[in-house]
Amino acid sequence: MQPPKNGGNKLITIYDIAREAGVSPATVSRVLTNSVRVRAEKREKVLKLVEKYNFRPNALARSLSDTRSKTIGILAADVRNPYYAELFVACEQAARDAGYTVLLANTLGEIQREQYLLEKLLEQRVDALIQFGGSVDALQSDGDYVERINRAMVHTPVVVTGKLEGTDCRMVRIDSTRALELLMDHLLGLGHERIALVGGRMNVLATNMKFKRYKEILEEHKIPYDPALVARDGEYNMESGYQLMNEMLEQKISFTAVVAVNDFAAAGIMRSIAEHGLRIPEDISVVSYDNTYIAQVMIPRLTSVDYHYEEFGQKLVDTAIDLIEGRETTSLQTVTPQLVVRESSGVAWRK
Repeated sequence: MQPPKNGGNKLITIYDIAREAGVSPATVSRVLTNSVRVRAEKREKVLKLVEKYNFRPNALARSLSDTRSKTIGILAADVRNPYYAELFVACEQAARDAGYTVLLANTLGEIQREQYLLEKLLEQRVDALIQFGGSVDALQSDGDYVERINRAMVHTPVVVTGKLEGTDCRMVRIDSTRALELLMDHLLGLGHERIALVGGRMNVLATNMKFKRYKEILEEHKIPYDPALVARDGEYNMESGYQLMNEMLEQKISFTAVVAVNDFAAAGIMRSIAEHGLRIPEDISVVSYDNTYIAQVMIPRLTSVDYHYEEFGQKLVDTAIDLIEGRETTSLQTVTPQLVVRESSGVAWRK
């Protein structure tokens, strides 16, 4: 059966119904499959539009909505990065406790691979999808990927750790500005003013937010902003941290502390500092984000911001299951970070 047409001869789709009703495509799907977990006012709006356009979903769409696999798909950037590994394990445990299994796919930073794996996970009839890293980390959401997610969300709810503008994805993400504030307050309290930011890309949402807050904090403390102290075009791995730190030290840029973009990059930064004959923290303090196992094995042990991975993973999975069950959820939840102080940060030797 062909979908109905409006007065302009445009084929009416589930997206049109959702847009006019002011609800998500997933909510329309739940109304059409007679889910009892849709609020009365939303159900009434959708049903009026269904009647108005004489809309009838196809049989395949209905059958897909009625079938549960008790499986959650997880699309990760790269679990070789200990941050993603920690978060995946936390999600897997939370899912298992709730009677679900998980399917993991790694995008490895490739947009075509990301799109392909998204489709493959959906083909496995997962009940929900959780994505951390990749397109959901972008400062500006990719229109093509947004459309793919919107199509997926007709029958499969999606939860992300970043954002996807133009979708009704639920978001569970780290309070990135608070994470930066914790590190800056710590370093400023130790007398540091020449504080470098090393690693990451400015087109990544969390990195961009931290950079903006960094500039604001300097202004609040009447410390001049020096662009030479910010390595903007890096990555999130050891090699990038090592290379960027080498460049800054060889250019004789003066600083007494470094905020690394993550523990992975911090490992490369600390190696570079040691190879240049400098001591941590006596000459340069190093702090970081993620508080993975790397922070514990570095010498000296690394001061890092912790994200309570158990809680983080639990929130992601709970949100996914709430959506599967048709329960109302908030659009954005945040994870509050906590600073773990170790031996890599110390009093500034000069101001």
